[in-house]
Amino acid sequence: MNAPSGALTRSRTRDGFGGFVRAARSSGRLVVQPRMGMSDPQVMREGLLATRQAAATTVGTITLDSYTRVGAHETARRALADGVALNGYPIVAYNTATTGAVTEGIAGAGFPVQVRHGSAAPQDIFEALVAVGLTATEGGPVSYCLPYSRTPLTQSVANWRRCCEVLAGLRGSGEEPHLETFGGCMMGQLCPPSLLIAISVLEALFFRQHGLRSVSLSYAQQTHPGQDEEAVTALGRIAGELLAGLDWHIVIYTYMGVYPRSPGGARLLLDEAARLAVRTGAARLIVKTAAEAHRIPTIAENVTALEAASAAADAERLAPIGGPVQDTGVHAEARALIDTVLDLDPDIGQALISAFARGLLDVPYCLHPDNAGRTRSYLDSAGRLHWSDTGAMPVRGAARSADGRRMTSADLLTSLSYVERTYDRRALETAPRVHHRPDALTHRQIIHPSEEYTR
Repeated sequence: MNAPSGALTRSRTRDGFGGFVRAARSSGRLVVQPRMGMSDPQVMREGLLATRQAAATTVGTITLDSYTRVGAHETARRALADGVALNGYPIVAYNTATTGAVTEGIAGAGFPVQVRHGSAAPQDIFEALVAVGLTATEGGPVSYCLPYSRTPLTQSVANWRRCCEVLAGLRGSGEEPHLETFGGCMMGQLCPPSLLIAISVLEALFFRQHGLRSVSLSYAQQTHPGQDEEAVTALGRIAGELLAGLDWHIVIYTYMGVYPRSPGGARLLLDEAARLAVRTGAARLIVKTAAEAHRIPTIAENVTALEAASAAADAERLAPIGGPVQDTGVHAEARALIDTVLDLDPDIGQALISAFARGLLDVPYCLHPDNAGRTRSYLDSAGRLHWSDTGAMPVRGAARSADGRRMTSADLLTSLSYVERTYDRRALETAPRVHHRPDALTHRQIIHPSEEYTR
């Protein structure tokens, strides 16, 4: 079992979020983190405290609500005044004293807290988190624009340039702010790994260009463990090549698509994400809970997931070392995409705008007006993601589906539920069989399932 977060209190305050994660990694511990956000300040504080006290090496999360993400701060204030619970913490609607009371005595060197939001125009959010003394957040000009808004990419780039400069300005007061790119999580699923890697690295380079020195690169667990291992290995290799001089680490997101409906399937998927993090040397894992397919998880369910992921990571460290990672070309594809974009303009923000305008970066199934929409992907029978159409992207030798046909809407829905079905089936196959004596069956146990819905 991992040591509690407090064991890492030697990390100096000015090292911030990145310094805490670096210290944990050097001690052989995986940092685990929830996606927790509550609109009630007292409940939000209770969630942070429970996360800090979990039997794992943890960092805290304040996830913001949907109104705040789109800048509807007055709507958030009215909802709070009417007693309406929101789906996250409205950091702009609350004053600094309120949020300060949420984190006081909890957030600090031994337990850094990250603000998570989802906004393409996060200026107010950055001002609010800086005002209360928080120095870690996440997102990016592409990753928080294309999937989540219709904000023009040019405007998002300008917004994020200003926000990076605000955050970087904290370095003048001795703090080391941290910014995580969400680029490795585009659309959550069905985006082939090479594009996830490319956007994650390009956003990190954008952050560096605008003054940040502590960053993290995201990668969302996809549909095939072997392909994920190859992808995260490639991400680390490219980051080592292009982010020299930065304090950087990789953060894995537990699968972001349609989640297993059974507790057993959800646990198997979370365990696989933890093993992926350990095998690839990732430093941090964003967890999901067994309740994901049904509702917003409770604080207790989040803590259970944190501790389960930590235990799975500990077990993986004791497992025999596997063979070499298979090279199917993910690294070469990702590097081609990155190099093509960097050749467009020395200003990385402008290079990103030009790349999407020309279709040199093109996210499959993304409907944003600034996305060309000419690329498509598919899952093969083993669950690996492939390109079926690459549009104008500099990716050669795009694979085609076995029968050469284009993906239909039915195919898309089947692909989106692949992980759900796969892990629920595995859970059923590995569950211990329970044998009942016929005379021990209750009336409820022998009712035909179809009759349950008519009673």
